Amino acid sequence: MNQDYILPDNWSVIEEGFDAERVRSSESLFSIGNGAMGQRANFEEQYSGHTFQGSYIAGVYYPDKTKVGWWKNGYPEYFAKVLNAPNWIGIDVAVNGEVLDLAKCSVVNNFRRELNMKEGWYSRSFEAVLQNGTEIKVNVKRFLSVTEDELGVIKYEVTPLNRAAVITYAPYVDAGVKNMDANWEETFWEPTGVQQGVNEGFVTARTFKTRFGAATYMHNSIFLNGNDIEALPVAAEATESRVQFTYSVEANQNDTVGIVKFGGYTVTLNHAEDALIDAAKAVIASAKAKGYDALLEEQKQAWAGIWEMADITIDGDVKAQQGIRFNIFQLNQTYLGKDPRLNIGPKGFTGEKYGGSTYWDTEAYCIPFYMATKDQQVARNLLTYRHNQLGKAIENAEKLGFKNGAALYPMVTMNGEECHNEWEITFEEIHRNGAIAFAIYNYYRFTGDYSYIPEKGLEVLIGIARFWHQRATFSSHKNKYMILGVTGPNEYENNVNNNFYTNYIAQWCIRYAAEQLNVVKADYPADYARIMDIVKLDAEELASWKEVADGMYFPYSEEHGVYLQQDGFLDKELVPVSQLDRSQRPINQKWSWDRILRSPYIKQADVLQGFYFFEDHFSKEDLERHFDFYEPLTVHESSLSPCVHSIQAAVLGRMEQAYTFYLRTSRLDLDDYNKEVEEGLHITSMAGTWMSIVEGFGGMRVKNDTLHFEPKIPAQWKGYSFKINFRGQVLKVSVQAEATHFTLEGSNELNVVVNGATVAVKPNELVTV
Repeated sequence: MNQDYILPDNWSVIEEGFDAERVRSSESLFSIGNGAMGQRANFEEQYSGHTFQGSYIAGVYYPDKTKVGWWKNGYPEYFAKVLNAPNWIGIDVAVNGEVLDLAKCSVVNNFRRELNMKEGWYSRSFEAVLQNGTEIKVNVKRFLSVTEDELGVIKYEVTPLNRAAVITYAPYVDAGVKNMDANWEETFWEPTGVQQGVNEGFVTARTFKTRFGAATYMHNSIFLNGNDIEALPVAAEATESRVQFTYSVEANQNDTVGIVKFGGYTVTLNHAEDALIDAAKAVIASAKAKGYDALLEEQKQAWAGIWEMADITIDGDVKAQQGIRFNIFQLNQTYLGKDPRLNIGPKGFTGEKYGGSTYWDTEAYCIPFYMATKDQQVARNLLTYRHNQLGKAIENAEKLGFKNGAALYPMVTMNGEECHNEWEITFEEIHRNGAIAFAIYNYYRFTGDYSYIPEKGLEVLIGIARFWHQRATFSSHKNKYMILGVTGPNEYENNVNNNFYTNYIAQWCIRYAAEQLNVVKADYPADYARIMDIVKLDAEELASWKEVADGMYFPYSEEHGVYLQQDGFLDKELVPVSQLDRSQRPINQKWSWDRILRSPYIKQADVLQGFYFFEDHFSKEDLERHFDFYEPLTVHESSLSPCVHSIQAAVLGRMEQAYTFYLRTSRLDLDDYNKEVEEGLHITSMAGTWMSIVEGFGGMRVKNDTLHFEPKIPAQWKGYSFKINFRGQVLKVSVQAEATHFTLEGSNELNVVVNGATVAVKPNELVTV
């Protein structure tokens, strides 16, 4: 783990000292984004050491042909690649004719990176001695505008320290990029044109197959000691995929030569292809009119507005505070809810692993965060995203042999089509369907906005219920309905029968869909008639649904008093994780897949995921038995695991354990628990970190249209606070060991239940419990 590498700080992620072995990890940790585009923290100047170059545009992807040894019917034709987009950040730097490359410098001192989460910028500074003997100081600051989401800004400064020097900047834009992750080593971009203007350049390119078009642009200004010197390039070069300018400035010792580079993308998601360059010129004109200082101030104010609602404060524990703010910051860098065509990729803009933009993570983990920290329309957009892809979900089910409008939502997708290329996930991890339905229920439970269900949600619920009804198999031996050949949330078990979580959520989905049919029929007759005209659902089919739901089988151990993760689970050698040699961890990097599948070890909450979703279906004693049985067998090698266990440990009053799990989920990437951060961050699980405080320590639940709290506090903290946007009013909750305080920003009194007692909170009044 990197626990001595990232310095503790309440508002920043800080690295001090240059270490080539850490470069790729830091490129992930210091990534920046604005919801529309993002990039790893690659150096602007040349770097010949090991690096993972990555810039990404939201919604732009490539259908890389699936690479498997043997094709199976129903297999996805492609694995959607999140594309490394054309490079706009590049600035080659030379000092007295020698190229600046940190891998080749004689000495690198005072190297420092900072990701300022409060203000939304990334900086890097260092002093170096080049091989020609020139000593320089470098300061760089970069940000992606939250308010102008097609604009990125770089300010790069070089100061010669021991002699006069000629400082040469050669900024460029380049569409000749490749993915780190490509099944067939293909290039994914086709350059279509270049254009130059005064201090500005453009490269247009189009993706193969998907035909997304993008203009990558730059505008450069040169400064000497802070004064714009109106420099014109001494050279300009263009190829079919690249435009580069060269500027040279003679600097005295201790003079500072700087470049401000505006850059970014305009894409055919938002503009006509023949208007991309004009759109980029408009962004440049706006940026020039404002100038660097005003743009930076605008960025600071925009992030202040985000933090005003989303921040969680922790008093007395800097590493815990840094962890939760890092998670909240990255979630907002990835998705701001502005564009309903977009979703929350598991790596966001920080890497290419996993592919696709949408997993079940969005519904299971992310929607609660966005519902509570933004306007409910943001969460509704995420639900609408799935409704818009219902037709594709029905097609996905048809490819596997299902019919009559049964819908199987994909495990991984960009446009609604399944594009995951591992059979045990693609065909078998069907529990993802349940998360889609649960999110609809959860949205209504939290917001009170039922209108989504008759307008859009009911059709989705019907398609999902039809899938579960058809996927169940009747066992005459047990006189029960079973769901065979599945992979549960624990992906360290494949092709099992009767995974408890899958069977339980299937039963719930069928019953919930039937309930909503009755509500819509009674209260929204016009919508009901419209939907029935589409889905052709009759009483006979409904009766058959009920038969499957009522007859669902759940494996259970009388001996242990627990539901079994799946049939045959007790046949395993149930050796707890605590008895594993630490040298064998993580097992997914040390063991063969055969050995993992035969082991009892659980990647993430599986049975306990069901207890998290359906907490009110079980007693606290039930939870305790199941937690004590399954958690000791859990290796937590999924980023989605620690948060669920933290919440449940808090429910059980096991605060030291809850705190340990919280620290693991909040600092999963900062401390590189799973030794894989160089591949990118775990964005979607970061919403689970938020839940571990709000739902775990804060005990927040919504029951009968009322907020409930059971506040607890870790011994390591003096206090913590968070805000909840609940049905148009903002409730601030501040918890200390001796009391919990509530304040309300709104116009109507709000009743909340605290440890079982109803408390009235009036607007702009402090209430202490």
